[in-house]
Amino acid sequence: MNLQSLVLCSDERIVRVLRRVLNDLEISMEHCSDPEVAGLKLSRRRFEAVIVDCQNPQMAGQILKAARNAPSNKNAVAVALIDSQSDVRSAFELGAHFVLYKPISAERAKSSFRAARALMKCERRRAARIPVEMPIMYKFKSSDGTGLERTVSSDLSEDGIGVRLNRRHRDRGPMHLQFKLPGTKALIEAEAELAWENPNGQAGIRFLDLPAAPRQELKSWLKANSPEPEEDDPPARCKLTDLSLGGCYLETASPFPAQARVALSMRVGELQVHATGLVRVMHPDVGMGVAFIQRTPEQRQEVEKFIHTLMESNGAIPELLVEPEGLEPISPTALQEVAEGLKAESADDPLLELFEHKANLPTADFLNELRKQRRSESVDEPETILPV
Repeated sequence: MNLQSLVLCSDERIVRVLRRVLNDLEISMEHCSDPEVAGLKLSRRRFEAVIVDCQNPQMAGQILKAARNAPSNKNAVAVALIDSQSDVRSAFELGAHFVLYKPISAERAKSSFRAARALMKCERRRAARIPVEMPIMYKFKSSDGTGLERTVSSDLSEDGIGVRLNRRHRDRGPMHLQFKLPGTKALIEAEAELAWENPNGQAGIRFLDLPAAPRQELKSWLKANSPEPEEDDPPARCKLTDLSLGGCYLETASPFPAQARVALSMRVGELQVHATGLVRVMHPDVGMGVAFIQRTPEQRQEVEKFIHTLMESNGAIPELLVEPEGLEPISPTALQEVAEGLKAESADDPLLELFEHKANLPTADFLNELRKQRRSESVDEPETILPV
């Protein structure tokens, strides 16, 4: 089934360009020129993308807010059509994930919509729930008991598990899960939380921290068992320009939006490292700054080994692939914990500090700060920030 988009724009020239680009990318387009009609459609139908002309910022903000308030469209990818780069910050404040500059160029629009389409597919896949019954072992971290409790799942998605509980749980804090996917032998362990529970014993458990390998195994199992499997877009190839133990900056014409969770694959020679990151800085048509968010000692050692290997590779060009894992990949509580952790670590990591304190600079100014940092660190601390 084609991805669905809603376009609110009264400029026929822009509409013609968008229709051609979206059609090439196999994205169906529903066009509206009346904000009231667009709002009504958002309340009644599901769209994977909402594209709004920001000529009237107040109207654009109302439509994007209407999309967020509609249960079926709250995770729709939002694209803003703006007049100049000076409007970028305002568009993001309205809730846009991507921006397109007027006059709309088919080539630049297609580049941006490739990243948007990958996210659209990701969000639709994450929302899909597959009925499945399997044993689930769990334990609340605050529990006084030492043993695991047992339950049975009712459905499964990339974000969590529906279960049936024998008793009500007052605890809504962190919990530990263990389960094996049907037909597999590997035990998956994950940190999670009880998201909701009703009087009938039905409950939803949300994953908080699922390591990269189990997450990929879960995605593969869901794809293989989905009644309507959909091919993901291939990972985007990016140019790695800066790398530290805490994050990296990537040059790409199709960056993902801030707060998107992404999976990275970095290779130099025979060494390949996988990491999960959170986009902290996004510059349309230019690149993005990504902070690593799973930073166990083992993962930090892998990144450190990659940095050393890259420094000793005599100018070898690293290969870096990125694919999205969602716009709202973790709970608000966990996202806040991640943000606080990154803020604390930024004091010891100049690249993270740049993401933390200068993300709102105009693109040219931010890139200038990045270049200054490269020159400084290449002399003082070559292992902290690596210009590639």
